[in-house]
Amino acid sequence: MEIAMKSHVGRVRQVNEDFFACVEDLSGRVLAVVADGMGGHQAGEIASRLAVERIVKELSHLENGLDDEDAREQLMNAVLHANKEVYEYALEHPECNGMGTTVVAALLSAQSVITAHIGDSRLYHFNDGALIIKTEDHSLVNELVKSGQITQEEASVHPHRNVIMRSLGTEPDVRIDLGQFPWSADDIVLICSDGLSNKVHDKRMEEWLHKEVSLQDRVDGLIDEALAAGGEDNITLVAVRNMPDASQKEG
Repeated sequence: MEIAMKSHVGRVRQVNEDFFACVEDLSGRVLAVVADGMGGHQAGEIASRLAVERIVKELSHLENGLDDEDAREQLMNAVLHANKEVYEYALEHPECNGMGTTVVAALLSAQSVITAHIGDSRLYHFNDGALIIKTEDHSLVNELVKSGQITQEEASVHPHRNVIMRSLGTEPDVRIDLGQFPWSADDIVLICSDGLSNKVHDKRMEEWLHKEVSLQDRVDGLIDEALAAGGEDNITLVAVRNMPDASQKEG
C-alpha cells in the first residue's frame, strides 16, 4: 500500500491538538488513525495522543491469518481501551477535566477496510473516480440536518458546527460506530480531521484525487487548500492507496 500523511497546526491555533499514526505490516494489514482532541490547558493534545498511542499499542501484535470478524473485534476493543485510558487520565489530572477526542481508526487489508469512529473526524473511500464518505458525524449540526431543521449548506456555516455529540474519553462508557467495506486496487482511503472537511468540500477533495500526481502531492495540496480557506483549525489527513500489487492478492 502507498501511504501519505500530513498534519498542520493551521493559521490560528498555537497548539496542534490533532494526532495521527499509520502502521504497516500488521500481519498483512495497515492501521491508520486520526484523532482530534478537545479540552483546555492543552488537554486536547494529551487526549488525542493518548488515544492514538493506545490504539496502536493494542493492535501492534495482530495475529497472522486473522479473519475480518476477529480483526473488527480487536479494533473495537482497542478503541474501548483508549476511551478508558483517556477518561482515567482526566480523573487523575483535574486540569484535564472534560478533555476528549474524536477518533477514526481503520484496519486495511488488500481486500477490505474495517473502521471504528466517534466524533466528527471523517473517513472517505475513493473508488471508480467517486469519493464517498463512510462515516457519520456525531455532531449537533448533523443531527439538525437529519431532523430536517437545517440544510447541509446551512450546516457548513452554522455557529455551533463544532459541537460534538459523542467523543472518546469524556465518559466511562462510549458507543463506537463500526463499519466495513471492500476496496480494490487503486482505491484510496482518506482519514481527516474536521480542519480539512470543514474547509474543503467533498467535490474538491474528489478533484484532487483525480490529479495525476503522487499521493503525497495530493495530500499536501488538500492541506494547502484548507489553509488558504482560513485554516482556523488544526488540519490532519492520512491517505492510503491500495496498490495494484500481485503479492497482495489472495492465492
